[in-house]
Amino acid sequence: MADLPRVDALRWAPLAGELVPGWHRLLEAVVEADDGDEHLTPEDLHDELEPAWLDLASDTTLGVDADGVARAFGVVLVRPGEAAERRVHLWGSVDPAWRGRGVGRELLRWQLDRAAERRADAPHEGRPVRAYAGAKDSEAATVRLYERAGFEKVRYFSVMKRPLDRPLPEVAAVPGVRLVTYSDELSEPLRLAHNLAFADHWGFQPWTVEDWKQWTVEHRWFRGDWSVVALEDGPHADGDPRIVGYALSAGYEPDWAAQGWTEGWTSKVGVVPGRRGRGLARAMLVESMRRFAADGMQAAGLDVDSENATGAVALYTGLGYEVRSRSASWRRELA
Repeated sequence: MADLPRVDALRWAPLAGELVPGWHRLLEAVVEADDGDEHLTPEDLHDELEPAWLDLASDTTLGVDADGVARAFGVVLVRPGEAAERRVHLWGSVDPAWRGRGVGRELLRWQLDRAAERRADAPHEGRPVRAYAGAKDSEAATVRLYERAGFEKVRYFSVMKRPLDRPLPEVAAVPGVRLVTYSDELSEPLRLAHNLAFADHWGFQPWTVEDWKQWTVEHRWFRGDWSVVALEDGPHADGDPRIVGYALSAGYEPDWAAQGWTEGWTSKVGVVPGRRGRGLARAMLVESMRRFAADGMQAAGLDVDSENATGAVALYTGLGYEVRSRSASWRRELA
């Protein structure tokens, strides 16, 4: 197993449930220092430790100081599922008060060593194996760390916001399609529709049944009442309406106080191939925003790949969304 980070002032151990309170304090300090957008609760962090495919003993580490205060953490994530490449996601950070001591450099070394082990442990059938990590351009020290470690910046992702005190645009109904509210029996058809809709998107990895339930429709912040599904009526082989689009929503309440406004969040929006270009995404987003506003939300939010090939950025800006923050995806080939 990869050697733990070589930082004598810290004691390292795998993440575990009893360490979540300290881990949570550390993450909140990091989010505040780096002007982050996401405030995970202790319950959310317990969820992060639950996937059966995550080996806590080998793929996670938390460094604590002599007083038992968490000062750094690292996670190496390899989600199951077929994709054009095998992706190893690196997640971690260092307490702002402990930066500049080489902790981040050692933590990244440990992550890359463990990523190389994961590459060797699992068959990749000739697919490229790459490590990915994220950072805002404003995180200058992290950017320098990635550059020195041989990473390259490959993509930008934008968090966008649309105030809901502005009038919503009028949207014409799409012939042959009706918009319905999410219900539990739609979970599996939606997973399949999402995997189909995003199959041609950069870096997409199909969702498994277990991950779809845990991180989407059964997640604590998922809002089925805000979520819109587009059903196409007509003659289909099974006689049932077909899902041709969806806008799934969440209400990340822990973020609201920190950011200063309440927000309905569109976590996933897509239209299946062959049904694009008819105004479906626009109609679903406007209906979602109508539901947000009806429940007193002050804004609508979402994030997007800035180079999305389906024209999503133009769609969102046309609906009044504006970029709130951007972060970059950094990549390194694993030998």
